[in-house]
Amino acid sequence: MTVVTRFAPSPTGYLHLGHAYAALFAFDAARHDGGRFLLRIEDIDPERCRPEFEDAILDDLAWLGLEWETPVRRQSECLDDYAGPLERLEAMGLVYSCYCTRREIQEEIARAHHAPHGPDGPVYPGICRDRPENDAAADRVFALRLRMDEAIEEAGPLTWTDAARGEVAAEPGMFGDAVLARKDVPTSYHLAVTVDDALQGVSMVTRGEDLFEATHVHRLLQALLGFPTPRYHHHPLIKGEAGKRLAKRDKALTLRALRAAGKNPDEIRALAGFE
Repeated sequence: MTVVTRFAPSPTGYLHLGHAYAALFAFDAARHDGGRFLLRIEDIDPERCRPEFEDAILDDLAWLGLEWETPVRRQSECLDDYAGPLERLEAMGLVYSCYCTRREIQEEIARAHHAPHGPDGPVYPGICRDRPENDAAADRVFALRLRMDEAIEEAGPLTWTDAARGEVAAEPGMFGDAVLARKDVPTSYHLAVTVDDALQGVSMVTRGEDLFEATHVHRLLQALLGFPTPRYHHHPLIKGEAGKRLAKRDKALTLRALRAAGKNPDEIRALAGFE
């Protein structure tokens, strides 16, 4: 079976050394096994994604010596691909409309004085979970959420194989009723990534260990939608001098800045920990 990996950045800023590590890791994993390396642009956030950042991503990766198949998949150009899977989940009775604004959710959590915390922060308290669907209020729907408890029951026990951790038991309940789509964007990170990997035939997902928890939700969606389960390798993160993982605001370590300082691609590989 041909190994297919992917690097899937969001064009919300310039790539930094940590992105270079992730891209090189995926590229080398595919090349080692004579496989295929894909580039995907995850640009479903219309407020933060910018064309100039996408142009910079393509330029930086080409400068590093990476090659990828074309055309590049851009999520913003493929929104129709997410409608069918979402409708399938709705037909299974696993989706409900959420009419809450972010402020209303925060206020409800504050009134409760305690809320379970998941990887993304406080877990949604289920305000709209048992509200009857109201067609007249359809224009006030802010999100579509997964009925997590019912989804877990439908899928049954699940696992996935991670190269760094072995067999992992999926525990998606830590996220609560995860968002599958929003009012302004007809998908979410969890749904889009799961659909994209299946449609593109990705057989090995390599990404930073900061996304390890998200895989619990992705494994559940794969089972519900009948998608194949890729192998995973959640690799360590490149960290700055303070011991914190790099972020796009760390301008000194962007590939733009390192290139301007005279670094060449081989030196970037060395800085990222590749020989």
